[in-house]
Amino acid sequence: MLTRAVHHLEEGFIALLLALMTVITFSQVVARYLFSTGFGWALELTTFLFAWLVLFGISYGIKVGAHIGIDVVVRQLPLHLRRIVGLIAVLCCCAYCIILLVGATQYVYKLYSIGIEAQDLPVPRWIPFIMLPLGLALALIRLLQVAWNTLLGRQVGLQLADEAREAIEALETSEVLHPATTGPRQEKAP
Repeated sequence: MLTRAVHHLEEGFIALLLALMTVITFSQVVARYLFSTGFGWALELTTFLFAWLVLFGISYGIKVGAHIGIDVVVRQLPLHLRRIVGLIAVLCCCAYCIILLVGATQYVYKLYSIGIEAQDLPVPRWIPFIMLPLGLALALIRLLQVAWNTLLGRQVGLQLADEAREAIEALETSEVLHPATTGPRQEKAP
C-alpha cells in the first residue's frame, strides 16, 4: 500500500512538473504574441522546473527501467556472469552518483552561504538548486535497491529499456488486433 502511494506520488510529481512547464510556457507565448508583453521570470522558472523534472526523472527511470543502454554483449553471457556484470555496472553508477552528490552538495552549500538570488525570481538561488543533491540522492537510493535486488537474484542488474523488442511486440500486437490490414493491399475493380 505504501509502495503504491509512493509510486503514485512520484508519477504525480512528474506530471505536475510537466503541467507547470506547459502552462507557464503557453502563458508566456500568449502574453508575448497577443498582448506584446510577458513575464520576465517565466523562462528562468521553466528552466528550473525542467531541471527538477530531469533530476527527479533519473531516479524514476531507474525504478521503472526506462533508461536505455547497450547490452548486446552482456545478454550473450550466462546468467551468473550477467548478474556479476550487472552488479559491477550498478556499482560504477553508484560511484559516479556519489561523486556528483558530493559536488552538488558543496555547490548548493556555497550558494546558500553566499546568499545570492536567482536572476529573475525573487528567491535565493540555492532553493531551486537544492534539487541537485536531492535528485542525486534519490538516484543513489534507486541504484542501491537495484544492487540489492541483483545480489539477491531478483534481477540481473539495471533493467534497461529494449526499444527494438518493444517495437517488435507492438507490431505483433498490431497484427493480432488488425489482421486484415497487415497483408498486401488489394484493390477492387470498379
